[in-house]
Amino acid sequence: MNYGISGLSIIPLRKDPSERSEMTSQLLFGEHFEVHEQFMGWCRITSAYDGYQGWVDQKMITELTDRIYQKIVGAPFAVCTDIFNLIPLNGEQNMMIVAGSTLPCWRPYKKEFSINRDVYQMTGNYMYHQPADVRKFIIQQALMYFNVPYLWGGRSPFGVDCSGLVQVIYKQAGIKIPRDTSQQVHAGTAFSFVEEAQPGDLAFFDDEEGNIIHVGIIWEKNKIIHASGKVRIDNVDQFGIFNIETKRYSHKMRVMKRIIG
Repeated sequence: MNYGISGLSIIPLRKDPSERSEMTSQLLFGEHFEVHEQFMGWCRITSAYDGYQGWVDQKMITELTDRIYQKIVGAPFAVCTDIFNLIPLNGEQNMMIVAGSTLPCWRPYKKEFSINRDVYQMTGNYMYHQPADVRKFIIQQALMYFNVPYLWGGRSPFGVDCSGLVQVIYKQAGIKIPRDTSQQVHAGTAFSFVEEAQPGDLAFFDDEEGNIIHVGIIWEKNKIIHASGKVRIDNVDQFGIFNIETKRYSHKMRVMKRIIG
């Protein structure tokens, strides 16, 4: 097996080839990948979307031929923007997908997509081109995750971490950014003052050693949407995030970045 795709709603991506191993990320429905190694029922893969590597249970993989993989790579795709959606498969079964799922080999006039020989009809909301008002769209989608529980490695409405939230929201807006906070901080253009921030800009926070450990999406009026315990809205200023419940600063500001042109 050289290539595969997620034909399930969510597939855990693990650090080591074991169900007991740490989940470092997730593959959402329709995200394809390259398989590098097989070991005891596990596959070491690289996600085509963000280059993230890890181990996936082979039983969860939908295998792709080289020809189909290259077709998916070269074909247009759409992204699901409904938090949850049920899509019919060949008129017989339903497949649940979540926001940020990829709809490969997208046929815009038919509103359908395909994986191998399976053809899916998309009946919900999706994004095929970048929205006219990207900033408004990003905030609108981010607010849909409000109160979603924090989950290390998560990228879905069932559980999400801080960088997973940012990545999947930007994906829905047609903007590709890396998976981890330490990588995301290198994207975009830095600016100095919170007062300069526009909705959809990113703020990064560090620890005492200067390591970037947290990221959030800046909203209006010095508010930030971020995943800490759950997806929440707190105050933000030049010092960092001020938790509105504890009345204390929870994260120390490092830098703010503008990725949206």
